[in-house]
Amino acid sequence: MQPSPSLHTPSPTTFTSAGSHQEDWNIISISDVKNSEKASEEWKLPEMVSVVKEALKTVSTGSVRIAVTGDSGNGMSSFINALRGIGQEEEDSAPTGVVRTTQIPTLYFSSHMPNVELWDLPGMGAATQSLETYLEEIHFSEYKFFIIIASEQFSMNLVKLAKIIQEWGKRFYVVWTKLDRDLSTRIVSKEQLLQDIQENIRVALQNEGVNVPSIFLVSNFDPVLYDFPKLRNSLHREVSDIRYHECQQKLYDTYGKIINDKVITFWRQRGSESFQDSFGIQNADDHEEFLNACHSFFGVDDKSLQEVAQSMEKPVEEYKTIMKSRDLHTVLSRDWVLSWTNCNTDTCLYLVLTRIPLVRSIGFYSLRGWNQWRLLDYVAEDTKTILKKVLTDAAV
Repeated sequence: MQPSPSLHTPSPTTFTSAGSHQEDWNIISISDVKNSEKASEEWKLPEMVSVVKEALKTVSTGSVRIAVTGDSGNGMSSFINALRGIGQEEEDSAPTGVVRTTQIPTLYFSSHMPNVELWDLPGMGAATQSLETYLEEIHFSEYKFFIIIASEQFSMNLVKLAKIIQEWGKRFYVVWTKLDRDLSTRIVSKEQLLQDIQENIRVALQNEGVNVPSIFLVSNFDPVLYDFPKLRNSLHREVSDIRYHECQQKLYDTYGKIINDKVITFWRQRGSESFQDSFGIQNADDHEEFLNACHSFFGVDDKSLQEVAQSMEKPVEEYKTIMKSRDLHTVLSRDWVLSWTNCNTDTCLYLVLTRIPLVRSIGFYSLRGWNQWRLLDYVAEDTKTILKKVLTDAAV
């Protein structure tokens, strides 16, 4: 029975709008942050973490489009049925046959992979069809991941397709189906046959400058044997990574810019009396006071880190230990230049400068600014490091 259109074959307009929708869940809440004039001054790490968690929570239910493609007759539809865990004769199975049974991109779902769209694409290899035409027909750019199905041989068409997928920065697997047939007609050992198939695919891809992806050797009729279980597990991890990766990168880029803006804001205001009063700076030459002010301004002080840790349900030490600026001693032990120019009454540099009247004030001012900038830079980089860890932890 032909699958019902409502379940499997969306109209072209539905296909296009679904592609647009897929991008929406990657930028949830980010535009509001980008457009906030107060963000660079008022937002601190705990507020960033709140938006990160909300965005990634939304992303976790986002749909991921997987395209299943290959030369006609390689068993794409049979593979989709096997991946979905249903028989070839069940009502909503993908139609199979020795001729090209799939004429247009056809959508299927699987209870084993929630919120994943499995698109059964028409087979390649029609004599009158160029690869460019094929890519246009299948809406190539709409898919996040590709599974290239092969059997008997890994054709040049498939190599070219793999190269285009790589050039577009997309991910893919190669799945060799009909392994049961290969094994039944083998004239070499099973181990040698499996090695030969893998090697032939690798060589074909490497000869065209394509990075070799994960390769799985399966039988569509025995989805519990050979590489099929490994393929399922790998695909689940891949889908999760795809789901989060783009959103994580956009969030990091957005907040990285905010952190950079906060650096400029802090630097411009650091010398004002009101700014120093607000952060309890009694002595502008005291590097420890200045470092504490930086921590507070970016939200990586002890109190803020405790908030972050509680929100992420992690020990606070996980965030403190990755900081290069967690205290002045840590900074000075890592930065010998800053340690040497750390002017106070106990340093030789201090004694030298006090004896040169002409450069005394200029020297102190320049050193103070140079040292403060290095401290500020350390704190900004620590904020980004913690943000990156938060993004990773939130996606687990």
